[in-house]
Amino acid sequence: MRILKVLAAVAAVLVSIPAPAHAAAKPVRGAVFFRYGDAIDVFTYRPEKGFSKLSAGGLGQFSASPDGRKVAWIDDKGRLHVTGSAGDRVIARGAVAGAPCATPVWSSDSSRIAYPLTGTEATAPVAIVGADGKNRRTAGRTYGVCHLAWSANGRYLAGYAGTTDGVYLLDVTTGKSRRTAGIKLANHVQSLSPDGGKVIVKRLGANDPGGDGAWPVWYRPSIVDTVTGASVPVPVKGTLIGALYLPDGRLVVRLKGAAHNTLVVLTAGLVEVQRIAEPAKARKLGLLGVLP
Repeated sequence: MRILKVLAAVAAVLVSIPAPAHAAAKPVRGAVFFRYGDAIDVFTYRPEKGFSKLSAGGLGQFSASPDGRKVAWIDDKGRLHVTGSAGDRVIARGAVAGAPCATPVWSSDSSRIAYPLTGTEATAPVAIVGADGKNRRTAGRTYGVCHLAWSANGRYLAGYAGTTDGVYLLDVTTGKSRRTAGIKLANHVQSLSPDGGKVIVKRLGANDPGGDGAWPVWYRPSIVDTVTGASVPVPVKGTLIGALYLPDGRLVVRLKGAAHNTLVVLTAGLVEVQRIAEPAKARKLGLLGVLP
């Protein structure tokens, strides 16, 4: 099992780099980072407030809300917690416990959480509950219970199989699950496009190690059409170490840098509209999300 090292804390601000004329309506202004240690530390940067920090327990089973204000995490007893500025609260029970890849995921509006339940077969049920612990329901069963991602339209959940054998898409409206085309092996799912038509994953080769299932601090992203299996090329030069979709369909790509990493924001049509220099001290931290 790969040993995860504690990385330096975030201590600088995001700096905007001049972008092309196609400026996005809501430019990216902040970001959410994380590091592993005795606890999982989540750092949120907002220009008007600076940095704030939340810490979560669990064995890597955590997720930051898209608004950067809360962290959902699962403890070793299968209890789903929500931690925020007001403290920590258990909102549900029965989650898969002790499996780093079995992470919860937030809806795009930060109001609901989906998480895998303990199952008795290769597939497992996935539950959805309000962030306040209300209106819990089971959305369906799927093989893809690892590193769940949720489309902004609220309809689809994607995750990779615990065996790393493929990525599966769960329709929470019908409760049906299907394997996405074009992905033989994967050990991370980062994000879904708003309509669930494209998924961002970390692909594996036939001889690549599966890893320990924890959130990767950085990874080479692949974007795949969930129906056709076609790969989507990203027109950004450099070493890609992450990517995610915003609720409006924009794509954010993370580029590795010697002094600092850079976030590149692209329209849904893959036209670059913005570049943001990350803090130098965040260079070795994981990226969880970006904030308008």
